[in-house]
Amino acid sequence: MSERLVLRGVKRVSGETVDIVIADGRIREVTEAGSGSGDRVMDFSGVYVSSGWIDLHVHAFPEFDPYGDEIDEIGVKQGVTSIVDAGSCGADRIGDLVASGKRARTHLYAFLNISRIGLQRIDELSHLEWIDREKAADAVHRYKDSIVGLKARISRSVVKESGLQPLVMARALSEQLSLPLMVHIGSGPPDIQEIMPLLAKRDIVTHYLNGKKNNLFGPDGQPLQVLRDAVARGVHLDVGHGTASFSFKVAEAAKRYGIPLGTISTDIYRGNRMNGPVFSMSHVLTKFLSLGYPLEEVIASVTTKAADWLGKPELGRIQPGDPARLTLFTVENKPVELTDSEGKKRTAGLTLEAKGAMIHGEFIEC
Repeated sequence: MSERLVLRGVKRVSGETVDIVIADGRIREVTEAGSGSGDRVMDFSGVYVSSGWIDLHVHAFPEFDPYGDEIDEIGVKQGVTSIVDAGSCGADRIGDLVASGKRARTHLYAFLNISRIGLQRIDELSHLEWIDREKAADAVHRYKDSIVGLKARISRSVVKESGLQPLVMARALSEQLSLPLMVHIGSGPPDIQEIMPLLAKRDIVTHYLNGKKNNLFGPDGQPLQVLRDAVARGVHLDVGHGTASFSFKVAEAAKRYGIPLGTISTDIYRGNRMNGPVFSMSHVLTKFLSLGYPLEEVIASVTTKAADWLGKPELGRIQPGDPARLTLFTVENKPVELTDSEGKKRTAGLTLEAKGAMIHGEFIEC
């Protein structure tokens, strides 16, 4: 008979305190605090619990420097139980990424870069012949359990003279393969006014809070009409903080004008994990607490919202019978200085910090 583990006295973001009983890697009971019984008890009184955090935008293929990192370094060691690699690999190397995911403790999904070379070069869409529809289709067929969408980085340094054409080709490939697109936005050309109308329901625009000139907000902070239109037709908004793609000023404008908070993701890789401004998922979540978002909404953005987009609602809930993928974290009255991608600073009064992750029946301390 397998060991029954009790997480004692954990606090849900709703304020309810419970015991969670786990056996065989699954949740067996969610019961009143102090009433759970098992072979081993871990006392987490005062510590929050949520379903396992999901980071919808990471780079987890360390062979591609500088945009790569080890899966578990940006996953379970940060309290993140599921990551989605955002187009590190195209058809040439996606099999290697999927294989590395099977060796990791963190659960891995991936967006397939529409360029077969992926981030082997950072101008991967500058040559249209690198967009090989047959190879992409074959990769999607081979790795259908791992690939959740297609990725196109549509900014000047990536597309160069190809302009908008890679996005047009990505749109056609998306329709052919019945997979949504994640579209990276950044410096133009192409102009954001040309990019956004090509995005459809369930597509993702990542880096939507970037502070570059080609962003989704006007000089007065007002959201552009193309952004409002995209939200209205069901385009999903994803933070994708990264080294150069999150602005406090823009994020404050988005909140002020009622643009819904989508998924909070890090766009983390070795450089911005070690040197900032990302550092960790906890650090990025702290930034959104500092913006005035309630804790429940912040945590929903890395749990239920991400799970719903993936079409895997079980990843965003805590109930008996589900796999025990959980994140334990604290929120403390501890001031911390925060820096955005433009070097602008804010001081937060609350600090959110991951303490550990439960996955595959194992508790992994952060």
